[in-house]
Amino acid sequence: MTAQDQRAERFRHLHADGLLLLANAWDAGSARLIESLGATAVATTSAGVAWAHGFADGDHLPVPRLIATVADIARAVRVPLSVDMEGGYSDDPDTVADHVAGVIEVGAVGINLEDGGGAPDALCAKIERIKRAAARLGVALFVNARTDVYLRGLAPDARRVEETLARAARYREAGADGLFVPGLTDETQVRAIAADCGLPLNLLARAALPPAAQLRDWGVRRLSAGSDLAQSVHALTQRLAAGFLHDGDSKPLAAATMGYGELNALFEPR
Repeated sequence: MTAQDQRAERFRHLHADGLLLLANAWDAGSARLIESLGATAVATTSAGVAWAHGFADGDHLPVPRLIATVADIARAVRVPLSVDMEGGYSDDPDTVADHVAGVIEVGAVGINLEDGGGAPDALCAKIERIKRAAARLGVALFVNARTDVYLRGLAPDARRVEETLARAARYREAGADGLFVPGLTDETQVRAIAADCGLPLNLLARAALPPAAQLRDWGVRRLSAGSDLAQSVHALTQRLAAGFLHDGDSKPLAAATMGYGELNALFEPR
């Protein structure tokens, strides 16, 4: 069994019970820092990766930039790596499968793929092609199908559980391994979807959600920070840089730093 096979197996096992916590990274440095804190896996945030390269989120990032970023992260960490692929950066299922093959070839063992505002048929076709591509490469890729029923309000409130479960059934049949429902926070609805979707349920961190132990009791198997860490880092940079540019005061900069030696040591060869 190759090292990538072992990571793929470990990543799949992390969804079997308990609650997998993913503090999403946006480059090799943030991924290595997150790993050093005890993370059992690392996932990327599409928004954070796009912003780090000077692009807006929303399928604007050039795929070669994404693949290069994934390669850098895979080099820097030893834990399983999952990649947020947005909508796959194409409407064509075969092209999407080629893009996913690119991130598998540089070390990814999982992906997120979203339906966005599109019809479920489109995501099903992408998942099917991706699974075939992963099989050809000999990697048991974990495909986390994201549905935006809640995030985008794709169904009336009274029908959101029903619509989410209907899409989950379609995505599961197409080969999905997990279900990601960002925007879902209500306990009754979380429990209903977790019980009936037939896939490990992934939620997006929100202030309305309870702590991990309670989410685990609700049936949730994965909780993602999403872009919140990247947004927080940019907010801190904005505040410190604005102050420094205003008055040149060095004190706030020094007060906010992680030790140079501690940070540099993270990137020493292992």
